Amino acid sequence: MKEKDMLMWDETLFKESDIFELDYLPDYFPHRDAQLNTIRFALKPALRGGRPLNCLLFGPPGTGKTSASLKIFDELKEYTDKVLTVKVNCQIDSTRFAVISRIYKSVMGVAPPASGVSFNRIFDKLAKKLIDLDKVLVVVLDDINYLFYEGHADEVMYSLLRAHEQYPGSKISVIAIVNDPEVIYGFDQRVSSVFLPEEIEFPRYEFSEIDDILADRIRRGFFPNVVTAGAQKMMAEFVSESGDLRVGVDLLKRSGLNAEKRASKKVDEEDVKKAYTASRSLYISKTLSNLTDHEKLIIRLVAESKEITAGDLYEKFNAQTNLGYTRFYEIMNKMISANVVTADFSGKGSKGRTRIIRSVFKKEEVDALLK
Repeated sequence: MKEKDMLMWDETLFKESDIFELDYLPDYFPHRDAQLNTIRFALKPALRGGRPLNCLLFGPPGTGKTSASLKIFDELKEYTDKVLTVKVNCQIDSTRFAVISRIYKSVMGVAPPASGVSFNRIFDKLAKKLIDLDKVLVVVLDDINYLFYEGHADEVMYSLLRAHEQYPGSKISVIAIVNDPEVIYGFDQRVSSVFLPEEIEFPRYEFSEIDDILADRIRRGFFPNVVTAGAQKMMAEFVSESGDLRVGVDLLKRSGLNAEKRASKKVDEEDVKKAYTASRSLYISKTLSNLTDHEKLIIRLVAESKEITAGDLYEKFNAQTNLGYTRFYEIMNKMISANVVTADFSGKGSKGRTRIIRSVFKKEEVDALLK
């Protein structure tokens, strides 16, 4: 490497490193105009002080569901002060008390007592505060399926969506985010009768869309001419395998660090390849090691088949475990949420909801780590 191509000790390739953090909300949010407009339409009544429509955002991981909802929240704040918005990560806050505590803290400015106070009393104070403020509350329940795992989904949704019955004047709507829309069929009738969401699909990004988004991050995050055309193309190809844009953001950061480590002023294909190999191996090893025996069986069956309908997968699973469909369905939802397998609709079957299950890992990767 020529001296002029070497990075000095006090130099960096990163113009704005925050752009490569996974929680960064980009100004440029392309290829999701239809989804954003549908969310805007659903929340429009809130601008007039009315109760917005509920929404269900669904699609594979890393397709912009959470970012889209936060993008609309930012827009709401610019237009009105009549709306309070709260995002709850249900992977972290997975119980009824935890969810309401998170909302309470956001609205009231202080956390509720950790013990000694009932759920009903906390919710009572929250609802009355909303009425006093004359505010509309929009709650994002991100990865709402985790509430199902803990058995709290119906209680949370019932409390939020039927609050106006007990507290006239309260206005609350929910944006539920999930990978698999089948989750809504798990709600109790008393919840499903009032949820009635606008269903908004976030499909996998196509290769050209991935390439466009990565190019924008490169322009904003790196200094000019740092990432070679070959490196950018390779990143887009790696990301398109999973369809998860978060992989690309992480890959940009790791590749840049790899180039800096070897004191290069360019991020080339070798930097990308090393970053992807290291990141993927670590991710797969960690993910598969955390699976239960039943989950490992499912990933084996899916990896062996490359792709399989949910019905055929259940038959093979049941033949080896004798477990019923309800338990199988719970395990599948958890694995889809964890991005271990993907579930796309084939357009066939009842209402076009036959699911095609695919492993995000290659058979040889699964075989090597599940010996």
